[in-house]
Amino acid sequence: MANPFSGNVFAKPQAAPHDESRQGEAFKINSAVDGIAMDSQAKKMYLESYGCQMNFSDSEIVASIMADEGYLPTTEMEEADVVLINTCSIRDNAEQKVRGRLKEFRAVKRKNKDLTIGVLGCMAERLKAKLLEEEQLVDLVVGPDAYKDLPNLLKQIESGQPAVNVLLSREETYADITPVRLGGGGVLAFVTIMRGCDNMCSFCVVPFTRGRERSRDPQTILDECRDLFARGYREVTLLGQNVDSYCWSPDSGPELRFAELLVRVAAIDPLLRVRFSTSHPKDITDQVLHAMAAHPNIAKCIHLPVQSGNSEVLRRMNRTYDREWYIDRLNAIRKIVPTCSITSDVIAGFCGETEEQHADTLSMMRLARYSMSFMFAYSERPGTLAARKYPDDIPAEVKNRRLQEIIALQSELSLSDNRDDVGQVFEVLVEGPSRKSKEQMCGRNSQNKMCVFDGLGAAPGDYVLVRIDSCTQATLIGTRIQ
Repeated sequence: MANPFSGNVFAKPQAAPHDESRQGEAFKINSAVDGIAMDSQAKKMYLESYGCQMNFSDSEIVASIMADEGYLPTTEMEEADVVLINTCSIRDNAEQKVRGRLKEFRAVKRKNKDLTIGVLGCMAERLKAKLLEEEQLVDLVVGPDAYKDLPNLLKQIESGQPAVNVLLSREETYADITPVRLGGGGVLAFVTIMRGCDNMCSFCVVPFTRGRERSRDPQTILDECRDLFARGYREVTLLGQNVDSYCWSPDSGPELRFAELLVRVAAIDPLLRVRFSTSHPKDITDQVLHAMAAHPNIAKCIHLPVQSGNSEVLRRMNRTYDREWYIDRLNAIRKIVPTCSITSDVIAGFCGETEEQHADTLSMMRLARYSMSFMFAYSERPGTLAARKYPDDIPAEVKNRRLQEIIALQSELSLSDNRDDVGQVFEVLVEGPSRKSKEQMCGRNSQNKMCVFDGLGAAPGDYVLVRIDSCTQATLIGTRIQ
């Protein structure tokens, strides 16, 4: 998912695609955003985001709401009037990283008593007032469905009272908010099409921190994508905890499912590349695959988290599919969209996992030939079904050893997959200069693989043809074909 104020001065966010088991990196707001005029006398906001793409998309919504209240972004925490951190609760390590950061913010506040510190997102929803009352780390706690209440909450703080709103909603989609684009260099953008999750995976806190599934009006999605294309953006990623569950039910007329929405977004313009994340193996349909095959501008990449390759472990995880179902979906992808890359999430050492069950995960990885995976050792999360029902009985050293085996195998698979691309020519959407050399440009092909090439004459937003000459495990290296 991972990742965000936009315009060419901003680096592409580096968070992972959205799903239950990932945590990305922090992203700091830069000082010029999406055409907002800067005023040195205006109130200033400093914002960091952690976690999945959905969190970074939410930060764009927060930035828009705060801009309407007269808060402009700053890169310097010390000059901010409000410091906000958008958080992830997927793993304990994610929460500990945020707690460490909040302690740093409190040190700044000791020098600036008027500074307001707020925690947003999933960690705010999970811990609620505990952050205010017991740990006294923050002044403001706001859950994922309460961002529109930020102006009122800030006024409450000005009156001397700490403020909290973590009410979950069955309706809120923020469809009426025009996000301030925080990342992607004016080329790439996230568009949230649904919020919440109805899947109750036993290891996951998302249903508790983001509420029930609700889909956004498709017309607002199409209008947002058209506006982005008109402003020069050339790739949109349609986001949801489970995009395949997207379903818009109007008062009259037929339901609109995800495959049809995907087709409508792709029809905006052939030059608008369309991605989506994340797909749930129990829900991804042949209709979605046929839409991908029929439209060249729908990216040929599917993030299809497996979590485990063993049916019994999947049952304990409450993933609602088994090994055979997942393999069927792999075969359907290979048949209908043969050029599609597949990426995944893998959890090592879930409750009760045996060595044989771990071996099933390794064999599934070999079968699927994932081009990339997000890999983690199981981290018990309070309040989940797994925490209540299954003992976390795999020793840490065993979890780590299994994780290292998974990582080593994925490294082999990624390198092998990239070597297969050497000699091929790909259409690449230019994102900007390579991090290692200003003489080179970088961008991704349809399969979401990063390509680096000599950048003479190429500009961000251009589509160029690149012949792949060599590769590393993570990058394709090539020559632009004029």
